Amino acid sequence: MKFDIKEEDMIIKPYKQEGPIYIREQKGFFQKIRRYLGWILMFIFVAIPWIPYKGQQAILLDVASQQFRIFGQTFLPHDFMILAWIFMAGAFGLFFVTNWLGRVWCGYTCPQTIWMLMFTWVEHRVEGTRNQRIKLDKASWNAQKAARKMTKHAIWLVISLFTATSFMAYFVPAKTLYMDMFTLEWSGLVSFWVFLFAFCTYGNAGFLREKMCNVACPYSRFQSVMFDKDTLVVTYDAQRGEHRGPRKRKSDYKAKGLGDCVDCNLCVEVCPAGIDIRNGLQYECINCGLCIDACDDTMHKFGYSTGLIKYASENQAGGKTSSPFRLKLIGYAGLFAVIVATMAIWAFNRTPIEASVIRDRNALYRVNFEGLVENPYTLSIINKTQQTLHYQVSFNGLQGAELSAPQEIEIQGGKMLLVPVTIAADGYDIQRKRTPIQFTISANEDSSISITKDSYFYKN
Repeated sequence: MKFDIKEEDMIIKPYKQEGPIYIREQKGFFQKIRRYLGWILMFIFVAIPWIPYKGQQAILLDVASQQFRIFGQTFLPHDFMILAWIFMAGAFGLFFVTNWLGRVWCGYTCPQTIWMLMFTWVEHRVEGTRNQRIKLDKASWNAQKAARKMTKHAIWLVISLFTATSFMAYFVPAKTLYMDMFTLEWSGLVSFWVFLFAFCTYGNAGFLREKMCNVACPYSRFQSVMFDKDTLVVTYDAQRGEHRGPRKRKSDYKAKGLGDCVDCNLCVEVCPAGIDIRNGLQYECINCGLCIDACDDTMHKFGYSTGLIKYASENQAGGKTSSPFRLKLIGYAGLFAVIVATMAIWAFNRTPIEASVIRDRNALYRVNFEGLVENPYTLSIINKTQQTLHYQVSFNGLQGAELSAPQEIEIQGGKMLLVPVTIAADGYDIQRKRTPIQFTISANEDSSISITKDSYFYKN
């Protein structure tokens, strides 16, 4: 049986949370997913700097020496083009997920959401339930209130400091960082960044919370561009729920013209953004599913079917079917796949050596005491691995010429070395004033580590 909804009931009545938002703790199917996923992501975040690889830290973003070390590979500043590809892949991946599942990134995997969930969990354990926290904040200051507040903030600060230290372990060797922390030997620069990140974590997760999502984060502002009528979002079934109103559990509410919504307001009390989803989709909604779990609990208690609030697209809410094969979704997926494939090809073709040939433009050539024409060169060689390698230099393109270069060139991992070399040839044997040549630099330890660079040999 369907009820006609009056026009005045369809007018959106904006819900505005005055002051701080006191989030009611909620359990349920979607919250279980959020918690498990949050723990997994936090474990990965903390554990990555501790992964060893060939006796070294597997991932180390050494900004001081301008080297990014990732599983034995050293990425230098001129390799930072890969960052642009990573950002583009992340952007189109996010666009794809958003067009398909709405703001699930915000609700389930965003660091701001995960740390906010952790901080509210601590708050609930120390200060009590939502009603107890409201009562505590309204109460006058006494020893008990001060103790609870100090305990909560102390735990928040410990979490913030641990978070900041874990983050710095990506830029400073983890073992050195923690050893220096326990011996109080942090440098001024390390101390500054750790305490800055700790302060930001403490402020964002403890105080700003939803304001970061609603005001500072640009994603909430342009998300609607990626939505379409088939995007899954948290949806309130107004046709089924209205007219809303309180009632007894076993009363004949339909005879009174009421819908399934009992107006318990739990969907508002659990919302971390402080919105009322019954007023329709709002940009503050982060698709976390808290209101769904709260509403389903209420529906179970009253013996109603669940799904009054659920994940559904606009077409599904209107009784239509949603097609997974739509142009925008396929387009985002295709661009994401192309960028990932490009990154894979770039990584496959990347050689762990970089070199360049530097000429002295003021003296392109000279004639030595034997009457031979000499061309001096400086080879700039970069070892992009994390192991010390030994290289040898050869050249081709000029028959009868002799190369004067070190027999073996030792370069430490991640280091650059300038190597002066000279090519000498009899000028009468060379017909051209500028002859193209190629230098080949290869590692003795691994023949696949080789690079060829073009240059020229000049004569008068």
